[in-house]
Amino acid sequence: MKPQIGAPPVARVLDRNIEALLNRRRSHRAASGLQEKMADAITRLAGSMAFVYAHLLIYGTWIVVNLGWTPVEPFDPTFVVLAMVASVEAIFISTFVMISQNRMAALADERADLDLQISLLCEHEITKLLRIVTELAQRNDVAAARDPELNELREGVSPERILDRIEERSPDHR
Repeated sequence: MKPQIGAPPVARVLDRNIEALLNRRRSHRAASGLQEKMADAITRLAGSMAFVYAHLLIYGTWIVVNLGWTPVEPFDPTFVVLAMVASVEAIFISTFVMISQNRMAALADERADLDLQISLLCEHEITKLLRIVTELAQRNDVAAARDPELNELREGVSPERILDRIEERSPDHR
């Protein structure tokens, strides 16, 4: 990885984490099956401007020819075949998009789980540090150590209790 000229330096641990995330993405892509890779490729193509331009050209030509505006003999004057082709294409494209979205949702769930685990670990570490710092402050008779809020903050957080409280307060709670 090459740093940009004039860019502030980035901590080595951050570079290491970025590289680990990029490696993880590469390994996920490499582990994808042929069908998933095809679905992703089709989804990328369908979401491109080249796809839009190709459709403007194909469907535009189809319509112009079948309206009889060219010397070419109309082959679908009622546009029934055009409607059928467009419908079948829409079915397949939406299916490919859904396949890609399902896989992206699964990856997002993995990332959310990782975020939660890291947040819980950070909360645990911060709570331990707060206990140590508060004890040091009390021993040294620092006024801030008498803050009543510190006792609450020194308690560990239970994810289950938080989820229960959210459910209780949710308007959808029955």
